[in-house]
Amino acid sequence: MAEATVKWLDGGVFVGVDSTKHSVVLSRQDEDNAVGMKPSELLLVALASCTAVDVVSILSKKRFQLDQLEIVVKGDQHPDPPWQYENIKLTYKLRGKGLSESACSKAIDLSDSKYCSVAASLRSEVQIEHEIVILDE
Repeated sequence: MAEATVKWLDGGVFVGVDSTKHSVVLSRQDEDNAVGMKPSELLLVALASCTAVDVVSILSKKRFQLDQLEIVVKGDQHPDPPWQYENIKLTYKLRGKGLSESACSKAIDLSDSKYCSVAASLRSEVQIEHEIVILDE
């Protein structure tokens, strides 16, 4: 079973610690507390990092030389509380020798449909879109 802990430090600042003792600082984004990540944007980071791990692994197993991967993730939130995400778009920027859009698309589809637990957890509530940009070598 996965486990994490969030501890309140002071004011609007918190620290989240995962089961392997890695941490991230979270905070409200007002003038006195903007020292950490916004919790709602941490969800976007979780999605992007989950799929990034998968895509790197899949392309490596397929023997593609991946030199760079950057994922820009943007989310549209509902204008009223609780401001849930309605749409999330991931733009994958990849660079590597012999990379094709087809190979990258297959890796991203596998991540989205089979391996990424964050995408699977969000899928029933949020529309998730993907865009692929192959950068010149």
